[in-house]
Amino acid sequence: MKFLDIHDADFDERFSAILSRGEEPSRDVEALVLEIIADVRRRGDAALLDYTRRFDRLETEADGLQICEEEFERAFSLAGEQEVAALQLAVERVTRFHEKQKQKSWLDAEEDGILLGQKVTPLERVGIYVPGGKASYPSSVIMNAIPARVAGVSEIVMVVPTPDGELNPYVLVAARLAGVDRVFRIGGAQAVAALAYGTETVPRVEKITGPGNIYVATAKKLVFGQVGIDMIAGPSEILVINDGSGNPAHLAADLLSQAEHDELASAMLITTDRAFGERVAAEVNVQLANLSRTAIARKSWDDYGVIIVTRTLDEAITFANSLAPEHLELAVANPFEILPAIRNAGAIFLGHFTPESAGDYLAGPNHTLPTGGTARFFSPLSVDDFVKKSSLIYFSEGALGRLGADIIRIAELEGLEAHAESVRIRLSNRTES
Repeated sequence: MKFLDIHDADFDERFSAILSRGEEPSRDVEALVLEIIADVRRRGDAALLDYTRRFDRLETEADGLQICEEEFERAFSLAGEQEVAALQLAVERVTRFHEKQKQKSWLDAEEDGILLGQKVTPLERVGIYVPGGKASYPSSVIMNAIPARVAGVSEIVMVVPTPDGELNPYVLVAARLAGVDRVFRIGGAQAVAALAYGTETVPRVEKITGPGNIYVATAKKLVFGQVGIDMIAGPSEILVINDGSGNPAHLAADLLSQAEHDELASAMLITTDRAFGERVAAEVNVQLANLSRTAIARKSWDDYGVIIVTRTLDEAITFANSLAPEHLELAVANPFEILPAIRNAGAIFLGHFTPESAGDYLAGPNHTLPTGGTARFFSPLSVDDFVKKSSLIYFSEGALGRLGADIIRIAELEGLEAHAESVRIRLSNRTES
Protein backbone atom coordinates (compact mmCIF):
# COMPACT_ATOMS: atom_id res chain seq x y z
CA MET A 1 0.00 0.00 0.00
CA LYS A 2 3.06 2.28 0.03
CA PHE A 3 2.00 4.32 -3.05
CA LEU A 4 -1.60 5.29 -3.75
CA ASP A 5 -2.95 7.52 -6.48
CA ILE A 6 -5.87 9.59 -5.23
CA HIS A 7 -7.63 8.96 -8.57
CA ASP A 8 -7.44 5.16 -8.34
CA ALA A 9 -10.86 3.53 -8.26
CA ASP A 10 -9.95 1.55 -5.15
CA PHE A 11 -8.27 4.45 -3.30
CA ASP A 12 -10.94 4.78 -0.62
CA GLU A 13 -11.01 1.05 0.02
CA ARG A 14 -7.23 0.79 0.35
CA PHE A 15 -6.89 3.92 2.46
CA SER A 16 -9.60 2.75 4.87
CA ALA A 17 -7.05 0.51 6.61
CA ILE A 18 -5.36 3.65 7.93
CA LEU A 19 -8.61 5.34 8.94
CA SER A 20 -9.83 2.28 10.83
CA ARG A 21 -6.60 1.58 12.68
CA GLY A 22 -6.50 1.94 16.42
CA GLU A 23 -7.62 0.20 19.52
CA GLU A 24 -11.36 0.21 20.02
CA PRO A 25 -12.28 -0.75 23.56
CA SER A 26 -13.72 -4.24 23.49
CA ARG A 27 -16.45 -5.29 25.87
CA ASP A 28 -13.80 -7.11 27.88
CA VAL A 29 -11.68 -3.96 28.20
CA GLU A 30 -14.66 -1.83 29.20
CA ALA A 31 -15.85 -4.43 31.70
CA LEU A 32 -12.41 -4.63 33.30
CA VAL A 33 -12.10 -0.85 33.50
CA LEU A 34 -15.56 -0.55 35.06
CA GLU A 35 -14.53 -3.14 37.64
CA ILE A 36 -11.31 -1.24 38.44
CA ILE A 37 -13.17 2.07 38.78
CA ALA A 38 -15.75 0.54 41.11
CA ASP A 39 -13.02 -1.13 43.17
CA VAL A 40 -11.07 2.11 43.60
CA ARG A 41 -14.26 3.92 44.60
CA ARG A 42 -15.02 1.21 47.15
CA ARG A 43 -11.58 0.46 48.61
CA GLY A 44 -9.55 3.60 47.87
CA ASP A 45 -5.85 3.30 48.61
CA ALA A 46 -6.06 -0.43 49.24
CA ALA A 47 -7.24 -0.98 45.67
CA LEU A 48 -4.55 1.33 44.27
CA LEU A 49 -1.85 -0.61 46.11
CA ASP A 50 -3.19 -3.93 44.82
CA TYR A 51 -3.28 -2.74 41.21
CA THR A 52 0.17 -1.13 41.49
CA ARG A 53 1.51 -4.45 42.74
CA ARG A 54 -0.29 -6.37 40.00
CA PHE A 55 0.32 -4.17 36.95
CA ASP A 56 3.53 -2.28 37.81
CA ARG A 57 5.17 -5.01 39.92
CA LEU A 58 5.76 -2.45 42.66
CA GLU A 59 5.35 -3.07 46.38
CA THR A 60 4.64 0.06 48.40
CA GLU A 61 2.49 1.39 51.20
CA ALA A 62 -0.05 4.20 50.88
CA ASP A 63 2.45 6.77 52.16
CA GLY A 64 4.82 5.70 49.37
CA LEU A 65 2.41 6.49 46.54
CA GLN A 66 3.39 10.16 46.47
CA ILE A 67 6.82 11.09 45.11
CA CYS A 68 8.76 12.69 47.96
CA GLU A 69 11.09 15.70 47.91
CA GLU A 70 14.21 13.51 48.15
CA GLU A 71 13.20 11.82 44.89
CA PHE A 72 12.91 15.19 43.16
CA GLU A 73 16.36 16.14 44.44
CA ARG A 74 17.78 12.83 43.21
CA ALA A 75 16.19 13.40 39.78
CA PHE A 76 17.92 16.78 39.46
CA SER A 77 21.22 15.25 40.54
CA LEU A 78 20.94 12.59 37.83
CA ALA A 79 19.81 14.97 35.10
CA GLY A 80 22.31 16.52 32.71
CA GLU A 81 22.82 20.26 32.97
CA GLN A 82 22.18 20.89 29.26
CA GLU A 83 19.07 18.71 29.27
CA VAL A 84 17.62 20.58 32.26
CA ALA A 85 18.38 23.87 30.48
CA ALA A 86 16.54 22.61 27.38
CA LEU A 87 13.50 21.66 29.46
CA GLN A 88 13.61 25.05 31.17
CA LEU A 89 13.67 26.74 27.76
CA ALA A 90 10.65 24.68 26.71
CA VAL A 91 8.81 25.71 29.88
CA GLU A 92 9.54 29.38 29.20
CA ARG A 93 8.48 29.25 25.55
CA VAL A 94 5.32 27.20 26.17
CA THR A 95 4.41 29.56 29.01
CA ARG A 96 4.82 32.65 26.80
CA PHE A 97 2.59 31.17 24.12
CA HIS A 98 -0.16 30.13 26.53
CA GLU A 99 -0.09 33.49 28.32
CA LYS A 100 -1.52 34.93 25.09
CA GLN A 101 -4.54 32.64 25.40
CA LYS A 102 -5.71 33.99 28.75
CA GLN A 103 -9.15 35.55 28.84
CA LYS A 104 -10.35 38.11 31.36
CA SER A 105 -13.73 38.43 32.98
CA TRP A 106 -15.76 41.22 31.41
CA LEU A 107 -18.88 43.26 32.06
CA ASP A 108 -20.81 45.21 29.43
CA ALA A 109 -22.94 48.24 30.34
CA GLU A 110 -24.11 49.36 26.92
CA GLU A 111 -27.83 49.11 27.75
CA ASP A 112 -29.40 51.39 30.33
CA GLY A 113 -30.00 49.49 33.58
CA ILE A 114 -28.52 46.20 32.32
CA LEU A 115 -25.11 44.67 32.98
CA LEU A 116 -24.12 41.56 30.99
CA GLY A 117 -20.82 39.77 31.16
CA GLN A 118 -18.73 36.72 31.73
CA LYS A 119 -16.75 35.59 34.76
CA VAL A 120 -13.69 33.46 34.03
CA THR A 121 -12.73 31.19 36.95
CA PRO A 122 -9.77 28.76 37.02
CA LEU A 123 -10.52 25.17 38.01
CA GLU A 124 -9.60 24.39 41.60
CA ARG A 125 -7.61 21.18 41.06
CA VAL A 126 -6.70 19.21 37.92
CA GLY A 127 -5.00 15.89 37.30
CA ILE A 128 -2.58 15.20 34.48
CA TYR A 129 -1.78 11.69 33.29
CA VAL A 130 1.73 11.07 31.98
CA PRO A 131 2.53 7.75 30.26
CA GLY A 132 5.37 5.71 31.68
CA GLY A 133 5.44 2.63 29.48
CA LYS A 134 7.42 2.32 26.23
CA ALA A 135 8.91 5.79 26.58
CA SER A 136 9.03 8.60 29.09
CA TYR A 137 7.66 11.96 28.04
CA PRO A 138 8.80 15.02 30.01
CA SER A 139 7.34 17.08 27.16
CA SER A 140 3.87 15.73 28.01
CA VAL A 141 4.32 16.99 31.56
CA ILE A 142 5.14 20.47 30.26
CA MET A 143 2.33 20.58 27.70
CA ASN A 144 -0.34 19.54 30.21
CA ALA A 145 0.88 21.42 33.27
CA ILE A 146 1.78 24.81 31.76
CA PRO A 147 -1.67 25.79 30.44
CA ALA A 148 -3.15 24.76 33.80
CA ARG A 149 -0.63 26.87 35.67
CA VAL A 150 -1.13 29.84 33.33
CA ALA A 151 -4.90 29.52 33.76
CA GLY A 152 -4.44 29.89 37.52
CA VAL A 153 -5.41 26.37 38.64
CA SER A 154 -4.86 26.15 42.40
CA GLU A 155 -3.36 22.65 42.44
CA ILE A 156 -1.91 20.44 39.70
CA VAL A 157 -1.73 16.73 40.54
CA MET A 158 0.22 14.36 38.30
CA VAL A 159 0.05 10.58 38.04
CA VAL A 160 2.65 8.48 36.27
CA PRO A 161 3.10 4.69 36.30
CA THR A 162 6.48 3.41 37.48
CA PRO A 163 6.84 -0.17 36.24
CA ASP A 164 9.28 -2.06 38.50
CA GLY A 165 9.74 1.18 40.43
CA GLU A 166 11.58 2.94 37.61
CA LEU A 167 10.85 6.57 36.82
CA ASN A 168 12.69 8.69 34.29
CA PRO A 169 14.35 11.54 36.23
CA TYR A 170 13.52 14.03 33.48
CA VAL A 171 9.80 13.46 34.05
CA LEU A 172 10.27 14.65 37.64
CA VAL A 173 12.50 17.52 36.54
CA ALA A 174 9.83 18.63 34.05
CA ALA A 175 7.14 18.36 36.73
CA ARG A 176 9.08 20.62 39.06
CA LEU A 177 9.94 23.14 36.35
CA ALA A 178 6.35 23.22 35.08
CA GLY A 179 4.83 23.85 38.49
CA VAL A 180 3.22 20.48 39.29
CA ASP A 181 2.27 20.39 42.96
CA ARG A 182 2.06 16.65 43.68
CA VAL A 183 3.12 13.52 41.79
CA PHE A 184 1.83 9.99 42.46
CA ARG A 185 3.41 6.77 41.18
CA ILE A 186 0.22 5.22 39.84
CA GLY A 187 -1.02 4.56 36.33
CA GLY A 188 -3.67 2.85 34.29
CA ALA A 189 -7.42 2.95 34.79
CA GLN A 190 -6.88 2.88 38.56
CA ALA A 191 -5.06 6.23 38.44
CA VAL A 192 -7.89 7.80 36.44
CA ALA A 193 -10.42 6.45 38.94
CA ALA A 194 -8.40 7.80 41.87
CA LEU A 195 -8.28 11.27 40.30
CA ALA A 196 -11.98 11.20 39.45
CA TYR A 197 -13.27 10.04 42.84
CA GLY A 198 -10.39 10.57 45.25
CA THR A 199 -8.91 8.16 47.78
CA GLU A 200 -7.43 8.58 51.24
CA THR A 201 -4.15 9.68 49.61
CA VAL A 202 -4.98 10.89 46.10
CA PRO A 203 -7.14 14.04 45.96
CA ARG A 204 -10.22 14.30 43.78
CA VAL A 205 -9.82 16.64 40.80
CA GLU A 206 -12.16 18.61 38.56
CA LYS A 207 -10.54 17.64 35.24
CA ILE A 208 -8.18 14.97 33.90
CA THR A 209 -5.92 15.57 30.90
CA GLY A 210 -3.14 13.67 29.21
CA PRO A 211 -2.73 10.62 26.94
CA GLY A 212 -2.56 6.95 27.85
CA ASN A 213 -3.19 3.44 26.57
CA ILE A 214 -6.57 1.89 25.77
CA TYR A 215 -7.32 1.29 29.46
CA VAL A 216 -6.57 4.90 30.36
CA ALA A 217 -8.59 6.23 27.42
CA THR A 218 -11.52 3.98 28.32
CA ALA A 219 -11.37 5.03 31.97
CA LYS A 220 -11.38 8.72 31.01
CA LYS A 221 -14.40 8.11 28.81
CA LEU A 222 -16.25 6.32 31.63
CA VAL A 223 -15.57 8.93 34.33
CA PHE A 224 -16.48 11.86 32.07
CA GLY A 225 -19.34 13.70 33.70
CA GLN A 226 -17.98 12.99 37.13
CA VAL A 227 -14.96 15.04 36.04
CA GLY A 228 -14.04 16.91 32.89
CA ILE A 229 -11.56 15.42 30.41
CA ASP A 230 -9.57 16.92 27.57
CA MET A 231 -10.21 14.39 24.78
CA ILE A 232 -10.03 10.69 23.99
CA ALA A 233 -6.71 10.42 22.18
CA GLY A 234 -6.26 7.80 19.48
CA PRO A 235 -3.19 6.75 17.51
CA SER A 236 -1.02 9.64 16.35
CA GLU A 237 -0.66 10.77 12.74
CA ILE A 238 1.17 13.17 10.47
CA LEU A 239 0.27 14.28 6.95
CA VAL A 240 2.89 16.08 4.88
CA ILE A 241 1.69 18.06 1.85
CA ASN A 242 4.44 18.42 -0.75
CA ASP A 243 4.79 20.00 -4.19
CA GLY A 244 8.06 18.33 -5.19
CA SER A 245 10.22 20.96 -3.50
CA GLY A 246 12.53 20.45 -0.54
CA ASN A 247 14.92 17.74 0.58
CA PRO A 248 13.58 14.15 0.53
CA ALA A 249 15.79 13.26 3.50
CA HIS A 250 14.13 15.96 5.59
CA LEU A 251 10.63 14.72 4.85
CA ALA A 252 11.64 11.11 5.45
CA ALA A 253 12.94 12.10 8.89
CA ASP A 254 9.67 13.89 9.63
CA LEU A 255 7.62 10.83 8.67
CA LEU A 256 9.77 8.61 10.88
CA SER A 257 9.50 11.02 13.79
CA GLN A 258 5.82 10.08 13.83
CA ALA A 259 6.28 6.39 13.06
CA GLU A 260 8.58 5.85 16.05
CA HIS A 261 5.81 6.83 18.50
CA ASP A 262 4.10 3.44 18.34
CA GLU A 263 3.09 0.69 15.95
CA LEU A 264 -0.32 2.27 15.29
CA ALA A 265 1.02 5.71 14.35
CA SER A 266 0.46 6.74 10.75
CA ALA A 267 2.97 8.72 8.66
CA MET A 268 1.55 10.00 5.38
CA LEU A 269 2.97 12.04 2.51
CA ILE A 270 0.75 13.50 -0.20
CA THR A 271 2.66 14.92 -3.16
CA THR A 272 2.11 16.19 -6.66
CA ASP A 273 5.44 14.65 -7.73
CA ARG A 274 5.59 10.84 -7.66
CA ALA A 275 9.33 10.77 -8.42
CA PHE A 276 9.95 12.97 -5.37
CA GLY A 277 7.75 10.64 -3.32
CA GLU A 278 9.84 7.68 -4.43
CA ARG A 279 12.99 9.46 -3.25
CA VAL A 280 11.34 10.09 0.13
CA ALA A 281 10.39 6.41 0.40
CA ALA A 282 13.97 5.39 -0.36
CA GLU A 283 15.24 7.77 2.33
CA VAL A 284 12.80 6.33 4.86
CA ASN A 285 14.24 2.86 4.30
CA VAL A 286 17.79 4.17 4.73
CA GLN A 287 17.01 6.08 7.91
CA LEU A 288 14.95 3.29 9.48
CA ALA A 289 18.08 1.23 10.03
CA ASN A 290 19.63 3.91 12.24
CA LEU A 291 16.78 4.39 14.72
CA SER A 292 16.89 3.09 18.28
CA ARG A 293 13.17 2.28 17.97
CA THR A 294 13.59 0.62 14.57
CA ALA A 295 11.14 -2.22 15.21
CA ILE A 296 8.32 0.13 16.26
CA ALA A 297 8.95 2.62 13.44
CA ARG A 298 9.24 -0.10 10.80
CA LYS A 299 5.96 -1.75 11.78
CA SER A 300 4.21 1.63 11.80
CA TRP A 301 5.65 2.50 8.39
CA ASP A 302 4.95 -0.93 6.90
CA ASP A 303 1.37 -1.08 8.18
CA TYR A 304 0.20 2.52 8.14
CA GLY A 305 2.73 4.57 6.21
CA VAL A 306 1.61 5.75 2.79
CA ILE A 307 2.61 8.08 -0.04
CA ILE A 308 -0.34 9.51 -1.95
CA VAL A 309 0.02 11.03 -5.41
CA THR A 310 -2.22 13.85 -6.61
CA ARG A 311 -2.26 15.96 -9.75
CA THR A 312 -2.59 19.32 -8.03
CA LEU A 313 -2.03 20.99 -4.66
CA ASP A 314 -5.74 21.79 -4.54
CA GLU A 315 -6.47 18.06 -4.53
CA ALA A 316 -3.94 17.57 -1.73
CA ILE A 317 -5.55 20.35 0.32
CA THR A 318 -9.04 18.92 -0.19
CA PHE A 319 -7.78 15.54 1.00
CA ALA A 320 -6.07 17.09 4.03
CA ASN A 321 -9.26 18.89 5.05
CA SER A 322 -11.26 15.67 4.80
CA LEU A 323 -8.66 13.77 6.85
CA ALA A 324 -8.29 16.52 9.53
CA PRO A 325 -4.84 15.27 10.62
CA GLU A 326 -3.34 15.74 14.05
CA HIS A 327 -0.12 17.11 12.55
CA LEU A 328 -0.06 18.78 9.12
CA GLU A 329 3.20 19.85 7.49
CA LEU A 330 2.99 22.22 4.52
CA ALA A 331 6.30 21.25 2.94
CA VAL A 332 5.80 23.37 -0.15
CA ALA A 333 7.58 26.28 -1.80
CA ASN A 334 5.07 28.86 -0.50
CA PRO A 335 3.19 27.51 2.55
CA PHE A 336 1.55 30.83 3.43
CA GLU A 337 -0.10 30.92 0.01
CA ILE A 338 -2.08 27.74 0.68
CA LEU A 339 -2.56 28.26 4.44
CA PRO A 340 -5.94 30.04 4.07
CA ALA A 341 -7.36 26.95 2.36
CA ILE A 342 -6.50 24.68 5.32
CA ARG A 343 -9.58 24.21 7.49
CA ASN A 344 -8.98 21.07 9.57
CA ALA A 345 -5.73 20.25 11.38
CA GLY A 346 -4.54 20.01 14.97
CA ALA A 347 -1.25 21.81 14.34
CA ILE A 348 0.05 23.26 11.06
CA PHE A 349 3.79 23.39 10.38
CA LEU A 350 4.76 25.88 7.70
CA GLY A 351 7.71 25.46 5.34
CA HIS A 352 10.70 23.20 4.88
CA PHE A 353 12.45 24.13 8.12
CA THR A 354 9.58 23.62 10.54
CA PRO A 355 9.59 19.93 11.47
CA GLU A 356 6.88 18.50 13.68
CA SER A 357 9.50 18.00 16.41
CA ALA A 358 9.74 21.77 16.87
CA GLY A 359 6.10 21.83 17.88
CA ASP A 360 6.38 18.68 19.95
CA TYR A 361 8.95 20.19 22.29
CA LEU A 362 9.46 23.92 22.56
CA ALA A 363 8.03 26.05 19.76
CA GLY A 364 5.32 27.14 22.19
CA PRO A 365 1.92 25.82 21.01
CA ASN A 366 0.59 22.75 22.78
CA HIS A 367 1.41 19.32 21.41
CA THR A 368 -1.70 17.69 22.93
CA LEU A 369 -3.73 17.60 19.73
CA PRO A 370 -6.95 16.06 18.41
CA THR A 371 -6.41 12.76 16.58
CA GLY A 372 -8.37 10.50 14.27
CA GLY A 373 -10.12 13.25 12.32
CA THR A 374 -11.44 15.01 15.44
CA ALA A 375 -9.57 18.18 14.41
CA ARG A 376 -12.78 18.86 12.48
CA PHE A 377 -14.32 19.96 15.79
CA PHE A 378 -11.65 19.79 18.53
CA SER A 379 -8.75 22.14 19.26
CA PRO A 380 -5.33 21.65 20.86
CA LEU A 381 -5.14 21.66 24.66
CA SER A 382 -5.13 25.26 25.86
CA VAL A 383 -5.68 27.58 28.79
CA ASP A 384 -9.40 27.42 27.99
CA ASP A 385 -9.39 23.75 29.07
CA PHE A 386 -8.51 24.77 32.62
CA VAL A 387 -11.07 27.49 33.27
CA LYS A 388 -14.83 27.65 33.46
CA LYS A 389 -16.99 30.58 32.44
CA SER A 390 -20.08 31.90 34.21
CA SER A 391 -22.56 34.30 32.64
CA LEU A 392 -23.25 37.53 34.54
CA ILE A 393 -26.68 39.17 34.30
CA TYR A 394 -27.99 42.24 36.12
CA PHE A 395 -31.31 44.02 35.46
CA SER A 396 -32.37 47.19 37.20
CA GLU A 397 -36.05 47.62 38.04
CA GLY A 398 -36.43 49.93 35.06
CA ALA A 399 -34.74 47.49 32.68
CA LEU A 400 -37.05 44.65 33.72
CA GLY A 401 -39.99 46.97 33.20
CA ARG A 402 -38.73 47.73 29.70
CA LEU A 403 -38.23 44.10 28.63
CA GLY A 404 -40.52 42.21 30.96
CA ALA A 405 -43.57 42.03 28.68
CA ASP A 406 -41.55 40.26 25.97
CA ILE A 407 -40.05 37.86 28.52
CA ILE A 408 -43.62 36.99 29.61
CA ARG A 409 -44.72 36.48 26.00
CA ILE A 410 -41.89 34.01 25.27
CA ALA A 411 -42.50 32.12 28.54
CA GLU A 412 -46.19 31.78 27.69
CA LEU A 413 -45.29 30.57 24.17
CA GLU A 414 -43.53 27.68 25.88
CA GLY A 415 -46.35 27.07 28.33
CA LEU A 416 -44.19 27.87 31.36
CA GLU A 417 -46.53 29.93 33.46
CA ALA A 418 -44.28 30.11 36.53
CA HIS A 419 -41.53 31.62 34.39
CA ALA A 420 -43.94 34.29 33.19
CA GLU A 421 -45.25 34.88 36.70
CA SER A 422 -41.74 35.46 38.12
CA VAL A 423 -41.56 38.53 35.88
CA ARG A 424 -45.23 39.51 36.03
CA ILE A 425 -45.23 39.65 39.84
CA ARG A 426 -42.32 42.07 39.80
CA LEU A 427 -43.97 44.29 37.20
CA SER A 428 -47.20 44.22 39.21
CA ASN A 429 -45.42 45.24 42.41
CA ARG A 430 -43.67 47.99 40.52
CA THR A 431 -46.98 49.31 39.23
CA GLU A 432 -48.52 49.20 42.71
CA SER A 433 -45.60 51.05 44.23
